[in-house]
Amino acid sequence: MKSNESVAGEAASAPADLLIQQNVADGVLTLTLNDPDTGNAMSVRMAEALAEALERANTLSNVHCVLLRATGKHFCTGGNVKDMEQGADLMQGSATEVRARLKSTLHRITHALQALQMPSIAAVNGAAVGAGCDLALMCDLRVASESATFAESFLRLGLVSGIGGAWFLTRIVGTAKALELTLTSEFIDASTALQLGMVSRVVAPEALDEASAALARRIASNPPQALRMAKRLVLDAAESTLPMALETAAAMQAILLCGDEHKAVVREFLAQRTRRDLASQPA
Repeated sequence: MKSNESVAGEAASAPADLLIQQNVADGVLTLTLNDPDTGNAMSVRMAEALAEALERANTLSNVHCVLLRATGKHFCTGGNVKDMEQGADLMQGSATEVRARLKSTLHRITHALQALQMPSIAAVNGAAVGAGCDLALMCDLRVASESATFAESFLRLGLVSGIGGAWFLTRIVGTAKALELTLTSEFIDASTALQLGMVSRVVAPEALDEASAALARRIASNPPQALRMAKRLVLDAAESTLPMALETAAAMQAILLCGDEHKAVVREFLAQRTRRDLASQPA
């Protein structure tokens, strides 16, 4: 994907050989996993680069949506099995050391995606397996290619999801289906993922980039303060009682109604309606 802006308008886009390519255009920060030779496996270097990019996103005033995509045939194939066999990368050292390394690398991604003030979208072009499946589930929305596949495949390797996949999957598909997908390590196609609510739309492989980018641009075009509050209101509702949700909604609405952003949007709405009315009148 090309960009006509630098990140936050301050620096040039990341060179193509970096593990995470970064581009900003039309209010959308596009982060591209760029290690196709490994299926974009989640190495320590990949995890740290992605976490840093996500953590920085909230500081970029011209970013109103984050789009996560990947180069090559796959979105993310999870951990590198060869590294696991060799005890390399994340798997080095004692159980205590590995736990600490997971928390300081992969968990940074989980926390950063949850802390994003703006919406996030995953464009899943191929296999999203293990940690790759979890990564997609952490995003607010998912658009999948018809060739995409998903699997919570950890049990095949005698592991569990170590970065929160069970938490996200259960909230998306429900406890019973989450248990089935986890305990069978079943691979599901994009159509099945759509039926389960794991993705919001499925498109032809050649249409994935434009479809996901168009959705990101549409979301990013909204008034930014209201957009951020709308996302938080929906996410908080899943964990709130109705009285708590109503209290939060009233507080947010009051802030927006009294703010300059809402007033400017209303003025523009009325001006556009006036222009349409004038244009429709006979000469």
